[in-house]
Amino acid sequence: MKTKNLFLLSVLIFVNSFTFSQNQNLYENTAEEKVLYDLIMAYRKQFDLPRIPISRSLNFVAHTHAIDLKNNYKHNDRCNLHSWSNKGNWTACCYTPDHANADCVWSKPGELTNYKHYGFEIAHWNPSGPTASSALNAWKKSPAHKNMIINKENWSDNEWKAIGIAIYEEYAVVWFGMEPDR
Repeated sequence: MKTKNLFLLSVLIFVNSFTFSQNQNLYENTAEEKVLYDLIMAYRKQFDLPRIPISRSLNFVAHTHAIDLKNNYKHNDRCNLHSWSNKGNWTACCYTPDHANADCVWSKPGELTNYKHYGFEIAHWNPSGPTASSALNAWKKSPAHKNMIINKENWSDNEWKAIGIAIYEEYAVVWFGMEPDR
């Protein structure tokens, strides 16, 4: 009986540590995600903009969304890459080109983490898998995404104080926040 209890305790400890390490990865950046962070910061530096601290909360949101996109997103003209499925512990959201449902996306950090401020996302899809440089180059070619990264036009009144980054399978996702992550 004692041996069986020790075995069950060992299995329980292994499962709990495995689950923790899986969840922990949603908060941490991979080597390629760190490259993307460095490239974004170097690009911002060209415009005399400050570095943005990495946020554990926004990293979690970015990774969660990249995984949701990979597993559940269907490319269509109605709901774009900022959309969230109904297959997770969050409110489903169809983000349309007219931005009518923006609050549903912007509120995701507060819905999923302790970051109680809006977050703003850029997302990129590459069927062969994005690299840090291919994602940034795509965003630089898109005026709306470029402006968000370098705080121009619609984003000129914002100062980014938190950033989260994820690259997963075919998706690269970056979240920006105007408040530091406590």
